[in-house]
Amino acid sequence: MSDTIGTSPIRVDADDKLAGRARYVDDIVYPDMLHAATLRTCHPGGTLGGICLDPDRDWSEFVIVTAADIPGANCVKAIAEDQPVLAAGEYRHAAEPVALIAHPDRARLAEALAHIEVIETPGPEPLFDVDEALVSSRRIVPDNVFTDYTLAKGDLAEGERQAAAVIEGTFRTGAQEHVYIEPQGMIGHLMPDGELRIEGSMQCPYYVLDALVHATGLPAERIRVVQTATGGGFGGKEEYPSMIACHVALLALKASGRPVKMIYDRGEDMRATPKRHPSRSRVRVGADADGRLCLIDFDFALDGGAYTTLSPVVLSRGVIHAPGPYRCEHVRVRGRAVASNHPPFGAFRGFGAPQSIFALEAALDRLAERLGLDPAELRRRNLLAPGDRSATGQLAGDDAVADAVLAQALAESDYAQRRAAHEAWNRAGHRTRRGIGLATFCHGSGFTGNGEVNLRSRAGLRVTADGLVELLSSSTEIGQGMATTFTQIAADALQLPIARVRVAPTDTQVVPNSGPTVASRTCMVVGRLIQDAARTMIERLSAEAGLPGQYDEAAFAAACARLHAAGGNTVEIAQYRAPTGVEWDDQHFRGAAYASYAWATYVADVEVDLDTLAVSVRDFVAVQEIGRAVHPVIAAGQIEGGVAQGIGLALLEDVVWNDAGVMANDRITNYILPTSADLPPIRVFFQETADAPGPGGAKGIGELPMDGPAPAVANAVRHALGVNIDAVPILPEHLLAKLTTDHKDVA
Repeated sequence: MSDTIGTSPIRVDADDKLAGRARYVDDIVYPDMLHAATLRTCHPGGTLGGICLDPDRDWSEFVIVTAADIPGANCVKAIAEDQPVLAAGEYRHAAEPVALIAHPDRARLAEALAHIEVIETPGPEPLFDVDEALVSSRRIVPDNVFTDYTLAKGDLAEGERQAAAVIEGTFRTGAQEHVYIEPQGMIGHLMPDGELRIEGSMQCPYYVLDALVHATGLPAERIRVVQTATGGGFGGKEEYPSMIACHVALLALKASGRPVKMIYDRGEDMRATPKRHPSRSRVRVGADADGRLCLIDFDFALDGGAYTTLSPVVLSRGVIHAPGPYRCEHVRVRGRAVASNHPPFGAFRGFGAPQSIFALEAALDRLAERLGLDPAELRRRNLLAPGDRSATGQLAGDDAVADAVLAQALAESDYAQRRAAHEAWNRAGHRTRRGIGLATFCHGSGFTGNGEVNLRSRAGLRVTADGLVELLSSSTEIGQGMATTFTQIAADALQLPIARVRVAPTDTQVVPNSGPTVASRTCMVVGRLIQDAARTMIERLSAEAGLPGQYDEAAFAAACARLHAAGGNTVEIAQYRAPTGVEWDDQHFRGAAYASYAWATYVADVEVDLDTLAVSVRDFVAVQEIGRAVHPVIAAGQIEGGVAQGIGLALLEDVVWNDAGVMANDRITNYILPTSADLPPIRVFFQETADAPGPGGAKGIGELPMDGPAPAVANAVRHALGVNIDAVPILPEHLLAKLTTDHKDVA
């Protein structure tokens, strides 16, 4: 029998990865394989005149593809079909793909690239700043805005009348590179039977399938998409794999049956693929004399880059999370995804929420100071509680325990005592300054509003004649532990040992479409489908194959054998059904934005060296309510990894742009990531209410830990130095400029 939810068994993929048996895309070698590369634009927008091959070279051994070779539509299928698979005519950014070239020898391929000229006529002066783009007469798209959303509640004028204190500020977050361990890579192969087989590193196989159908013109039945072992994603392998899959497919269709492999090196990956959207937020926040919030006015702008990609959905999530986990009757959030001549920005863990949460949380510390309140006390007075209504009008349920989460975080971090001790330390004239800061926030699980209903996700299982269970889902294992938690969920529902359950290969001809592996939805939404399918299979085995009410492995296997022998249906697929009474208005951002929220408070303790202005994080406490942890060790690892990424966003990860709007520091040697030497003890605590729609009451947590570190660190630095922190990353040179501008003497 099994009772595995809430335990931490060894990961099901651990042995293969530790022993080196896991096969990543670049480990796969086929006979007669071609290696491929991409020719790209150099200017940040303009007009293409084609490519010019060196006439003194023999090109007969090369396969070359341009836009003229695309048999279907020359656009990557996404929210808006505006991004070409290969540029032709006008283009919008540097590093845009123009042509593809393949050859059996990697060295000769690399050498040949220098003998192909991309003929470009530069366009008008490029736009790289969102506010410049919003007022410029130069147009990338109409009004230079991809999407414009407004969330509104109450009356801002009434909020201002009630306010005893109002603060205003402009806050910025920079781009952030995913730096997954394994760069982007795909293999395309036109099989002898006419099937187009695509293998590679990805999060969303059915996104890739849809894009291939669109670009190749082939029916879905002739295309097979298979996920290889994937070395991390963080959102970076959500939409971009559709582009590179189309590239290897086009080469494969022209390569006379030879397989084609395209693997980006780290520099190309960092220059050409999407990053976290940079943001600019103008915020006004007001409270009455009792410290009750009465005004949140938010102008939120994301740099979307040159094409739409996923910017509307990223913007939507950023807008919904902008008012935070707080009661406030008068709220307006206007969000715009703005076009620029940067390469497109895209999905990244947190998906817009880290940007808007940073701005609000930084603003609240300023408001607390204006009111003469401790920052923790201001938050405590305003946190949503059961029965309250959020900014979208969603009713907070019994799991809205933000106050209890805050209380635990303050206790675990020794917040009040440390705050007083740091202030005494700073007055004593040491060569360092110390500070402690916090952020309170929540993050929605699953797709926004009607997103899950529209996806109609499906997942299930198959039983074999000897009683093994194979899980059928297109959700992908990208290092986050999905394969293990799904196995636990199924074993628990079937009352079998974990060893009797396995996960089917992620292959679009084998598994149903379970929706993308994004949005903190995999465990809560797809895991619930696995659980539902397992329970239905038990009912079928009982009704059709004599499975007794109490059974062991042998009895289960015997019932499976009888079901097979009778020719019964051995596959059970469950489809997502929306909870009753949950409504969402996409046009006006009203109603239940998410089926469930996880609640969190993060506390950062920092020290600033006055000689170098380097910031070090000395301690970090992360408390979150997550429903229930299916695998507590994996859940804690998700939090620890997210906090590490968030500290990188806060202090280190600065994307430097060159004159063409492309990442200049495109190596890990000069794009600085946090290492173990930069990270403090990360102390993770869970509260579990088991009041959520996921298996055992689980909520999603993959994105949650990305939201809190940057504002908590920024508020701690503010406490240490006494200057407002309005942008991340907080680099020493930025602090020097801030101290100089504010005439702040910390010597």
